[in-house]
Amino acid sequence: MKNLITILFLVLVPFSSFAQTTPKNEKEDPVMKPERNDDGEWNLTVIDTEFDYFINSIARPMNQYPESYLKSRNTSLVNIWNSYFRSGKYRNIIESLIDYDPQKNYGIKFEYKLFQVFVYVYWKYNLKLSGIDASDTFR
Repeated sequence: MKNLITILFLVLVPFSSFAQTTPKNEKEDPVMKPERNDDGEWNLTVIDTEFDYFINSIARPMNQYPESYLKSRNTSLVNIWNSYFRSGKYRNIIESLIDYDPQKNYGIKFEYKLFQVFVYVYWKYNLKLSGIDASDTFR
């Protein structure tokens, strides 16, 4: 009987250790990172379903902005956004950092979409970000 218990113990202990999941001590770093698509263009994925409606129906069209203007605004707005995230301010709205390098050439489509993320947050949540106002939200 003693041998049977020992054998069962030796057989079941390894299986029980595989079945357990170890808790993650490290928090996942919530960072929005630009990614290149199959065509080599930079892309930003926005999960909010209303964002597509906003871009197609409400936002000013891309041809109304020069790329240099968008890059300048995005540089400033990303800094504000990231400082809000780090401080915990507006944590129900701002859930991640934005990994943005103003030295990279992301292209006008990416710069426009990123800028519209900030305008969208202003439009939907009335979150004041420096320099965004109602004139940016409507065609």
